[in-house]
Amino acid sequence: QVQVVESGGGLVQPGGSLRLSCAASGFGFSNYAMNWYRQSPGKQREFVASITRVGDTNYADSVKGRFTISRDNAKNTVYLQMNSLKPEDAAVYFCRVLTGGYLYWGQGTQVTVSS
Repeated sequence: QVQVVESGGGLVQPGGSLRLSCAASGFGFSNYAMNWYRQSPGKQREFVASITRVGDTNYADSVKGRFTISRDNAKNTVYLQMNSLKPEDAAVYFCRVLTGGYLYWGQGTQVTVSS
């Protein structure tokens, strides 16, 4: 059974940092690209970052230079390091994987950016 479980969200002041984690199970993690998305109230879910199985990364323009995606294949975990957070980064952050022809999403982790 494929599962992806996010953690690490919380309340942070503008300019602060958080690191999100996504623990995966039920599939060959090291063979698949992993993605982070986010959704804030009243908005569509949007792409944040992706990492291929060999470690190539891609970012939304809005987070380039501030966020870093990485993976630890030994731990079946993908991370999102978020620095210089802005109020507009506040959202529920989701981990996503496409495997076996299906898209799997986690339940999300809430990030709040406020002073």
